[in-house]
Amino acid sequence: MERRSFLKKAGAGLAGAAVAAPALSQPAAGGLPEVTWRMPLSWPKIFDTAFGASELIAKRCAAATGGKFNIKVFPAGEIVGALQVLDAVQNGTVECGHTVSYYYFGKDPTFAFSSAIPFGLNTRQQNTWMYHGGGLELMREFCKDYNIINFPSGNTGTQMGGWFRKQVKTAADLKGLKFRIAGLAGLVMAKLGVVPQQIAPGDIYPALEKGTIDAVELTGPHDDERSGFYKVAKYYYYPSWWEGSTELELLVNIKAWEALPKEYQAVLEAACAEANVWAQAKWDMVNPPALKRLLANGVKLLPFSNDIMTACYKATQEVLDDIASKNVKFRKVYEPWKKFRDEQVQWFSIAENRFDNFMIAAQRLSQQAPKKK
Repeated sequence: MERRSFLKKAGAGLAGAAVAAPALSQPAAGGLPEVTWRMPLSWPKIFDTAFGASELIAKRCAAATGGKFNIKVFPAGEIVGALQVLDAVQNGTVECGHTVSYYYFGKDPTFAFSSAIPFGLNTRQQNTWMYHGGGLELMREFCKDYNIINFPSGNTGTQMGGWFRKQVKTAADLKGLKFRIAGLAGLVMAKLGVVPQQIAPGDIYPALEKGTIDAVELTGPHDDERSGFYKVAKYYYYPSWWEGSTELELLVNIKAWEALPKEYQAVLEAACAEANVWAQAKWDMVNPPALKRLLANGVKLLPFSNDIMTACYKATQEVLDDIASKNVKFRKVYEPWKKFRDEQVQWFSIAENRFDNFMIAAQRLSQQAPKKK
């Protein structure tokens, strides 16, 4: 704990201080310079999918430039705390950082649009919104005020609803619950009587073990199993209605970005796009076996009731509309985002929904059918 405290204090100090510009050596005749960047993360190494996406970006940039563009990766706490990545990039303490933007909704809830909005988009819809629906342009315009440019660079898909010490059957059961939950979802839960807690991923287990919190959500079975939550909370709920998808982002200091050779800019952008696909594919690969192991360890897998989902949906619309009425920047993104979401839900309700529901039913029927001797 002393080491963790030291790291957090050290990180906070660094986040407030400007450092020298990124290291650039003089290029050889007709060549490109060597560039070294630092990239702090919002997750420790144990969360190997998110960490792997961060490493992939760094590896691709080095490989595609013959080792001339190097990004050094630092797990949460080694340079700055997990929730201080944005500050470090904005202030020029580091050139870039890999994080989830809804961690910074306290600065402005608009940040959540490039990570996750309650009852929002699934992964494919989020990618469509960012790459073709105008989302990336809107969010980059917003991010200019924070001296950063953002790149989608990973996604978790629809997450699990979290770990609870006791069952929650109705919305009334949520009252007074101390729940580690990130982003705008905390505001929604607060309307239902929950006491939301924003805790960095690496610090969650001790809080749950000591009873400082009653419930926790993180990502999905793979990360949750590695975190050991099932040892102290047996009820595992789904789905995470507040994270139909959660986009990871590379935040880059604008000055550092503009100083980067155009060739390196193209490499970095391509590396982030690859990480965006890679991370989702990795999560979809590692979660099914992890869920089986958790169930074998006595975990109780339960869906949120319709009563809870309906109450949360109603509260979400109230929260989002209220923010939009008071925050011009939020409203500028919310209005086109909402129209986009509604159109996408209608489209997905046709081919995708029919196909998925049939495949689920067919698989369950085949599993129940008696085997031929």
